[in-house]
Amino acid sequence: MSQDRLKELKTLITAKAVANPTHLCADLAAQFGVSRSTMGKWLRKLMEEGWLTRQGSISRPVYKPSLLRDVSRSYVLAGLDEHTPWERDFAPCFDLPPNITRLAHHAFTELLNNAVDHSQGSKVSISMRQNPTHLHMLVRDDGCGVFDRIQKAFQIDSPQQALLELSKGKLTTQPEFHTGRGLFFTSRLFDVFDLYANHLTYQHSHWQRREWLKANPLAVAGTAIFMSLALNSTRTLEDVFAAHGKGSQDVSFARTEVSLRLAAGADQTLESRAQGKRIAHRLESFEVVDLNFDGIESVGQGFADELFRVFPSQHPQVQLCPRNMNARVAAMVAQAQGK
Repeated sequence: MSQDRLKELKTLITAKAVANPTHLCADLAAQFGVSRSTMGKWLRKLMEEGWLTRQGSISRPVYKPSLLRDVSRSYVLAGLDEHTPWERDFAPCFDLPPNITRLAHHAFTELLNNAVDHSQGSKVSISMRQNPTHLHMLVRDDGCGVFDRIQKAFQIDSPQQALLELSKGKLTTQPEFHTGRGLFFTSRLFDVFDLYANHLTYQHSHWQRREWLKANPLAVAGTAIFMSLALNSTRTLEDVFAAHGKGSQDVSFARTEVSLRLAAGADQTLESRAQGKRIAHRLESFEVVDLNFDGIESVGQGFADELFRVFPSQHPQVQLCPRNMNARVAAMVAQAQGK
């Protein structure tokens, strides 16, 4: 069996085993134009590799997907709703812990809805892959790219600044239909979140609590988002909402976090009042703001004064919480706060 045919079979096998478990061998033999005995050998190879399990008798086998699972689909965006592909094409093919299923369901439908409503593209491709330890998801559309969309909609100077605004949350190009919560919370559901668009890569790593931006020289059309989650994760959807809410009984979006690395230039310095104003922009819509200075070696007096004296004097209801500051940054912030 050639590697190309084996790859094609692996791509089909999860959904096929769910849809036709009692006649899988005959169905695939007809599709691939081989005998049932030949297909039987191929299926045994997949069982050895962990793609299939077999129950029942040798003459009347019943197949089920095993630990390795893979489903990939493409859809025309026009008229597409985000729930049907999940319910019909993906959810039946995966056997996940309940909390992982909810996280995957939420991420899947949020990202697909974003592609439908915001991408201005024509098609979207979705892949979900499960191995013994992790679940991976990839959603890719052929639209204009999320940073370009935001940059034009809000007349923002650069894709980097568009990303900074997007990372704060509560930003949407369709406020009549969306609250701007979707991508912010989705980026925090899985352990790894990588977004590729407009020659840039935005990454959020859960275990490091770190966000960063880097150039992507590949000309990837549209927006592509890759996510990965350990299957033994105890994280729940409620945990993610509560971390940015007012409390355990009120999960309204009251707390955000801003990575200062996203606003710094190549030299990783934040010097000017203009940079301070960019960071502070729209923060008055939150009650608590975590300012992450990880990776920032120094800040200027003007930047610190704008962010930690001027902004609080104008918006005393907002609590700014700087963290991960080195000694030089902490001293400048303390000076601006009058401490």
